[in-house]
Amino acid sequence: MIKKSLVFFMALLMMGFIAKAQQQETGQNLDYNVISTAVPFMIIAPDARSAGMGDIGVSTSPDVYSMHWNSAKYAFIEDDFSVGLAYSPWLRKLVPDMNIAYLAVSKRVSSKSTIAGSLKYFSLGEINFRDEYNNDKGTYSPNEFALDFCYSRKLGDYLSASVAARFIYSHLTQGVTNYSRAAWSVAADVAVYYQRPVYFSTIDGEFSWGVAITNMGSKMSYTDANSRSDFIPTNLRLGPSLKLNIDEFNSLAFSFDLNKLLVPTPPIYAKDADGALIPDGNGGFVIEKGMDPNVSMIQGMIQSFYDAPGGFSEELKEITLGIGAEYWYNQVFAVRAGFFHEAKMKGNRRYLTFGAGLRYNVFALDVSYLVPVNNSSTSGTNPLEGTLRFDLTFNINKWGGNTKLEKVN
Repeated sequence: MIKKSLVFFMALLMMGFIAKAQQQETGQNLDYNVISTAVPFMIIAPDARSAGMGDIGVSTSPDVYSMHWNSAKYAFIEDDFSVGLAYSPWLRKLVPDMNIAYLAVSKRVSSKSTIAGSLKYFSLGEINFRDEYNNDKGTYSPNEFALDFCYSRKLGDYLSASVAARFIYSHLTQGVTNYSRAAWSVAADVAVYYQRPVYFSTIDGEFSWGVAITNMGSKMSYTDANSRSDFIPTNLRLGPSLKLNIDEFNSLAFSFDLNKLLVPTPPIYAKDADGALIPDGNGGFVIEKGMDPNVSMIQGMIQSFYDAPGGFSEELKEITLGIGAEYWYNQVFAVRAGFFHEAKMKGNRRYLTFGAGLRYNVFALDVSYLVPVNNSSTSGTNPLEGTLRFDLTFNINKWGGNTKLEKVN
């Protein structure tokens, strides 16, 4: 129970549920200047296929889990109707009942258009709340979820675009404290995807690329005690993929994603001779390096490209890289591997991923495994270390050869 309470407290810190003065202290060290947002579960890879390829998916071949990565891919999905259920244990080395569940559904409405929706649910398990005098306040189940819907359409033979709407709800303290409440936000995604055949001598294949901006939405606040609100993880993701059909039975695909949070970077605040922050007279503090993070969502997205207190070199460090490969035999069995890299200054997540997939008739099963590669002083800190993630997919009717669908516009 002590471990679980500690984990919950850490989660509150991550969500920004701390005093404003404490938040202003972040960003005081250019050796480690991590960007924090509310609802960080929104940027966790939900499906085992993408997780097994280094947490990538903006330009990989379409599947029912495309909502998280690039919803424009749905326009090229080969199935008339798909349902997918994914499950990821979370922090299992500390807490036995934290998890992320993901349900996704897609339905083709014409040869050019597809609609899709998903539900992402994050459970922190059962938490025993206690007050400052260690009195039992009861046992609760803090949780967060996101519900979304998208429309994806082909704009030509090789290009598609999509828009998505999302509702995000976070209830961490369950109303135990008088000054806390549930937080919510509405957000939108925009994305494009390009896919076309390519030919290399005796080998044919497919080249694709994608760009997606996700979680463009209102800030979230967990308390009415002050006007403090936190950015949600607005995100830019882009990258290419190349699939090679080696022969009738074997294919190999390579992909990589570049990813950047479009939220302000914590600045460096000036301090007086006693080491205290210097008030600016407007309710904030004097900024020594960087820019004021208390701006609107739109301004924050624009500002995120040039506001790092360490200059352009720090901006580059805010870009994470995922590289992955996927091998298929006879479109029945797949083996996957990948690598994810994040600069030490921005969180120091570096890990290898491995995965496998099996397709049988209308069913598909995928699993993935994560292995951290950080140095010995920070190894073992990844919350998914030593855990398996898996998903189960149900696909109906390949639409590529369906003449009824081809007649619909």
